[in-house]
Formats: sequence, C-alpha cells, structure tokens
Amino acid sequence: MRVEQEPPNQPDVIALIADLDAYQDSLYPAEARYALDLASLSKPNVIFIVARDEQSVALGCGAVVLNESYGEVKRMYVRPEARGKGIAKKLIAALEASAYESGCSELMLETGPYQPEALNFYTNEGYVRRGTFGSYCEHPLSVFMGKSLRLATTASSNA
Repeated sequence: MRVEQEPPNQPDVIALIADLDAYQDSLYPAEARYALDLASLSKPNVIFIVARDEQSVALGCGAVVLNESYGEVKRMYVRPEARGKGIAKKLIAALEASAYESGCSELMLETGPYQPEALNFYTNEGYVRRGTFGSYCEHPLSVFMGKSLRLATTASSNA
C-alpha cells in the first residue's frame, strides 16, 4: 500500500471524490455539506493524500487545508470495499505528519452525526469534540472536532 501526496485532478481520484460526494449526498442536505471542489483541493495551501493498493488503484483520500492558525481535515474517504484494513489510519497519520511538517500545530474538522463510524474513528485517533471554528456556524447536522499535533507528536516521541 502506498499513501502519498498526489494531485487531486487525476481521473481515478476524481471518481473517488465523486463516490464520496454521492455518499454524503445520501446522508445530508446540501446546506449541511461543506465539501471542497477539485479547484479548491488543488490550491497551494492544501495537502492532498491518496492511498493506493499494489495495483495503484485509488482506495482512499484525504486533505488538510492549511490556514494561518490551524489546519482543517477535509475529504477523508475510503472506498467501502477497502474499509477495515487500516487505510483511514494511514491516511490520517500521513495528513497529520505533513501538516505538522508544514508548521501546523492543530487540526480541526467538521463531520456529521449520521456518520458514527467517522466519529468513532476520529475519537480513536485523539480528536475531541469542540465548538465551531473558522466560518462554520452551529448546525444540528455538524459535529466539530480538533486535535493538537504538539501533544500527538510529544506522545508518540515518548512512546
């Protein structure tokens, strides 16, 4: 398995993002979705990572948008048939490491209550519920979480 930074504008990655959009469309109304489009994912302040199998099939992706004082995790997705193999853990670890190397000390994210698997995953990865951030407003279909990368880095270096 390869987990590396790649440009998002590749046909198989575009298809992966389309699958993510279809999944989220089935769960949430448009006004409760805060997805980034392909052009936004291609900006210089975005870290975009793809997980590929041995045949180079794109199985998952994720991004971090680097802001002045924090990074925001966006577009985390693993194909349903590839779940349960640790791909999401590898993606989030790569995103956190790349964000930290870019000078980011805190990651935040917005997910939804209809994705208990995502909520459990992020909790298990050390993210804690928090209030809104950035331009987000309170919404019953939004759950906000965050993680200090300083604490995560210190904890892993002491292990």
